[in-house]
Amino acid sequence: MFFSFDGIDGSGKSTQLQLFSDWLRQLGKTVVVCRDPGSTPLGEAIRDILLKRHDLKIDRTAEMLLYMAARAQLVQQVIQPALAAGSVVVSDRYLLANIVYQGHAGGLSVPTLWQIGQFITHGIEPELTFLLDLPSTAAHGRIQRELDRMEQQGDDFRQRLRTGFLAEAARRPDRIVVIDANRTVDQVQADIRAAAERILS
Repeated sequence: MFFSFDGIDGSGKSTQLQLFSDWLRQLGKTVVVCRDPGSTPLGEAIRDILLKRHDLKIDRTAEMLLYMAARAQLVQQVIQPALAAGSVVVSDRYLLANIVYQGHAGGLSVPTLWQIGQFITHGIEPELTFLLDLPSTAAHGRIQRELDRMEQQGDDFRQRLRTGFLAEAARRPDRIVVIDANRTVDQVQADIRAAAERILS
């Protein structure tokens, strides 16, 4: 079983993912939590380049391929072995983020990104992605730290992100569930668990 969390930065992914993972463990599940990019030595090195190297000019296509490379390693080293062992995988972002950040918001071809993504993941995708949705201005206001390289691309970029996420959710309602994140932590988590129970059962 494979779940992922996504949404614009500041939507509460980290908090909700931790609560969800704890709940799965309470149900007796073995849970493997990962982040994309990251969770492997290669992935963490690429993450550092993508998010912290403000001095580097990274072309949008090169940026997309770096994310894909990190994900290929994540699938091979973490996700595939965990699924084969019967664990539940919960990922902080996955291919959908690439589609939205570099495609819908970044201007690259969305169908092409899906094709590349299917190739590098060997077709492994989450049974369900929780898309935490709230207005981009509200999400931005929640970020109480220095912005990373992706977060510094402005209000228009953030709005295109939200529009892109919602467009993909409308296109794939069987795989992406939209969760209203502009509520209390407990209310959001309750909706996440209700959606997950339909898959777990």
